[in-house]
Amino acid sequence: MNAQPRVATTAEPLLLDTALPEFRFSRLECAVIAAAPDVVYGAARDLDMLSIHSPLFDAVMWARGVPDRVRRRPVVTPPSMRVSDLFEPAVGGDQGDLEAQPWVALGERAGREIAFGAVGKVWKPTIEWRRVESSDYAGFDEPGWAKMAAAFVVHPYGARRSLLTYEARTACTDPVSTTRFGRYWTLVSPGVGIVLRGALRAIEAAAEAGEGNT
Repeated sequence: MNAQPRVATTAEPLLLDTALPEFRFSRLECAVIAAAPDVVYGAARDLDMLSIHSPLFDAVMWARGVPDRVRRRPVVTPPSMRVSDLFEPAVGGDQGDLEAQPWVALGERAGREIAFGAVGKVWKPTIEWRRVESSDYAGFDEPGWAKMAAAFVVHPYGARRSLLTYEARTACTDPVSTTRFGRYWTLVSPGVGIVLRGALRAIEAAAEAGEGNT
């Protein structure tokens, strides 16, 4: 029996591999979508996280306002939480709100990948965020924090379909925070999967509707 020849391949690193190459915790979900890659990518880039309706995500959004409720201050709900907002300058918006946003752009390959990340102590009852700019994210190593990075990646899948992946990675900056995040992750990992799949469903609906209009 003749051995099959080996095919040499060169794998190009993902944006996540540059931003957060070493990580302890991860979650990966995927979906095959009946739309061309450019349509799927546009839908992922324009995803409004507030459009994802699930009990978990609704609870997360409610929890964001707990500190304000305790202080009897009005809870400010942003009009949208679009992925694209991280990659485009605010037009006519409040620059202070942009600077207060913990999530930052980590890179984009137009039509294929878009990555974003944040640094925080998510295991606390009220999450403590640390604003780390995009240029400092990969090298940030101050003890006591969790570095979280996520990305959408689109691949062609046949003639008119696409494979969309949504990956979330977390690495902690010291053993103590790794232990704390590990306990937290045991509880929330299934819920994170719900949120990721909800995002994929929202992108799928938008992409297939857009494909039908082309």
